[in-house]
Amino acid sequence: MPLTPVLSRYWDEPESWTLDTYRRHDGYEGLQKALRMDPDEVISTVKEAGLRGRGGAGFPTGMKWSFIPQGDDKPHYLVVNADESEPGTCKDMPLMLATPHALVEGVIIAAYAIRAGHAFIYVRGEVVPVLRRLQAAVAEAYAAGYLGKNILGTGFDLELVVHAGAGAYICGEETALLDSLEGRRGQPRLRPPFPAVAGLYASPTVVNNVESIASVPPIIVNGIEWFRSMGSEKSPGFTFYSLSGHVTTPGQYEAPLGITLRELLEYAGGVRAGHRLKFWTPGGSSTPIFTDEHLDVALDYEGVGAAGSMLGTKALQIFDETTCVVRAVLRWTEFYAHESCGKCTPCREGTYWLVQILERLERGEGTDADLHKLLDIADNILGKSFCALGDGAASPIMSSIKYFRDEYLAHFEQGGCPFDPHQSTLMAGVDA
Repeated sequence: MPLTPVLSRYWDEPESWTLDTYRRHDGYEGLQKALRMDPDEVISTVKEAGLRGRGGAGFPTGMKWSFIPQGDDKPHYLVVNADESEPGTCKDMPLMLATPHALVEGVIIAAYAIRAGHAFIYVRGEVVPVLRRLQAAVAEAYAAGYLGKNILGTGFDLELVVHAGAGAYICGEETALLDSLEGRRGQPRLRPPFPAVAGLYASPTVVNNVESIASVPPIIVNGIEWFRSMGSEKSPGFTFYSLSGHVTTPGQYEAPLGITLRELLEYAGGVRAGHRLKFWTPGGSSTPIFTDEHLDVALDYEGVGAAGSMLGTKALQIFDETTCVVRAVLRWTEFYAHESCGKCTPCREGTYWLVQILERLERGEGTDADLHKLLDIADNILGKSFCALGDGAASPIMSSIKYFRDEYLAHFEQGGCPFDPHQSTLMAGVDA
């Protein structure tokens, strides 16, 4: 399957982030076209194109927009979730760094469609270069008349604010993000009410991922049939696959949904020389892991789901045979325990005990009963937490025991990790 560079097609140009470069590549043509359409027509175009949320859950974007009640005399808000913090995930940050105007144009079109007068881009605060680049792009857009009052003489007004978060993983959950944006502690809200009815400042709000919004202008410019010509029927279009870890050429690979890891590895030069694939994540560390027997699974929402995992953020972390599964899972679990907001008991208590047991297992001091206890705690977290962070903590544990139970057993049978820690070059990266 060939790669389909759309959003990344001119990332290699000098100063790809400027307004001049963006305009040379059909920049803001989608906006001009959208502003000549009725807002409902824009929503139906995105809906018929079949664009699904690129942030992890894969919810249809146009459908999400259509949930916003109209004629309610309340302000409407658009919030872009740019709080990319999932271990292994790195697609939104490069996009905003290379072509921030793709996101800005998408924001204006989306805000016009849902009749929002204010939009916010919530960026992870640690990524200062991305923050500065976004702020510069927004300033350019204001100066060019794409933002502010009476945009392009159409009577449409939009204020766009770039907001820096304080670096909490939980704020990637849409309702925790809204609480943070309002100045409160970032913790998930009870739903219903859903953000579409009572979101930011208790008003109708759409929360979308960066890549979802940046994909809108190409759809408006090129049309529904063009977008649907890529990907599968239920998962149409193009998307970013982030390959990292033990791969010859890590990076962003923009391809149609439904490509396989085997095909992506051909583009990326395969697993590093002299080694073989052991396990990998299809959508970041919060998705159940896959092994080398899943190389030909179609990487779309249906294909990955049918194989027992989730497409998630399409962060493909590749691990070869030098990696200790138990240690990798321990590192991920330590992250989730650290980032748990503490609001609900299953996640707050469960992630703590998962770390204690995994540490004991990794040292070779565990027992067979510990494996049962691990699965029991993970089962008490999965689907019983306030938000998906708990599910993300349980998934790698349950799937790794499913595929690599012998490796867990080897740790306490041999009294320690059977892998030489100095042999595994990836461990330093996982530790970080």
